[in-house]
Amino acid sequence: MACQGHCILTSDAHQTDMMYPDISGFGELTCPDHHLAMICQCDMKKDIKVELSPHPHSMRQVVNIIIAVERLKNIKKMSSGKFCEDALLNFFLENVIEEREMKPLNTTPIYHKSDRTLQCTICDKYKKTLVQSNKLTNEDLHLKAVTLSAGSIQYKVKFSMSMYISTTSQNKGRAVCLGISDTNLYIACSKSDGSSPVLFLKEVNGSLNTIEAGDPNEYDSLLFFRKESGTAYSSFESVKYPGWFITTAFEDWKRVEMYQVPTDRTMNFTLEDQQEIKNQI
Repeated sequence: MACQGHCILTSDAHQTDMMYPDISGFGELTCPDHHLAMICQCDMKKDIKVELSPHPHSMRQVVNIIIAVERLKNIKKMSSGKFCEDALLNFFLENVIEEREMKPLNTTPIYHKSDRTLQCTICDKYKKTLVQSNKLTNEDLHLKAVTLSAGSIQYKVKFSMSMYISTTSQNKGRAVCLGISDTNLYIACSKSDGSSPVLFLKEVNGSLNTIEAGDPNEYDSLLFFRKESGTAYSSFESVKYPGWFITTAFEDWKRVEMYQVPTDRTMNFTLEDQQEIKNQI
């Protein structure tokens, strides 16, 4: 073999100037008293030598180097009496360099409004319709679930359900905003002072074309994951508070509220009187 010079491996950016005399045989590990050190040399007929700079190494690294040296003795691919550059590079890639899993940085989800809006009314699976409380009584503004007679259908709330596309992958369904048609009121889920999330109608005057998680105006409280089950039902889970769903009670005239599952309330809804419209974004 006619390979001149040294092949030096080091895991530190600072190369040591210290060189070690050749030794015969497989190799040697030394640890001077004044600091941790590791020297691994392989002398094959004075042609190949592998050296490590004297910096602290783990036992795993020591074992890897010993294995690498043994495999290096068996490399036979030569070019003009020397190692081919590609062969030597492939050797180090396969035997010396360790793989490490790189995890992506946490990114803030951003939701962009699509050009689709679905106008509809919403009923729970017991055929109770969502209505505005102040349309029937003098109570504060909120939603109730009520079984309406044929002569009371004018009290149905018509919703404009806007679809959103997220910059991050989601497995919980399509993000939507539920606004009351011809108003600036939207269903929202929020909490304060460590309390449980509550459902209310939020007045919005700004643009909702783009909603970012952690928005200072809490526009992210308007977002819900709509998940369809079967061919009939949809559920609405808060994007801001995972695990909390829009629910109704079995009885009439009860307030529509946020609940965690499992619960004896229903979180399954049907979308009635559907009409899809195109938005100008």
